[in-house]
Amino acid sequence: MRAAVLLYQPHHQGNMAFTGKYEFEGDENYDEFVKAIGLPSDKAEMGRNCKIVTEVVQNGNDFTWTQHFPGGRTTTNTFTIGKEADMETMGARKFKATVKMEDGKLVADFPNYHHTSEISGGKLVEISTASGIVYKRTSKRIA
Repeated sequence: MRAAVLLYQPHHQGNMAFTGKYEFEGDENYDEFVKAIGLPSDKAEMGRNCKIVTEVVQNGNDFTWTQHFPGGRTTTNTFTIGKEADMETMGARKFKATVKMEDGKLVADFPNYHHTSEISGGKLVEISTASGIVYKRTSKRIA
């Protein structure tokens, strides 16, 4: 007689769902948001309708999140779900944050705003909230 053996494998919510390369497609409430977080006007101008390419590598709960800006500047944040990590904001400010996974969304509190990221309809959708202003950025998958 043979018995079936079931192996327990821990479930990683959203495992590998974020991996990909995404190009900026559009945003909502950019000017109001950058004003609410106090981003200097020169940095705000650089970011307006900026064709940022976001590259995400997910390996289970470990992430490398790189943003490539026109002109060659890049920002990379490396983090593990549930563990504090050194991060950098879009204004190049350094801080510590713990990224969580909630209902398939990455959730983090930056120094002056709350941020979520999710894959919806094959697109990377990022929502940042500060002082009641909701900024939404959508990026299409290019690889």
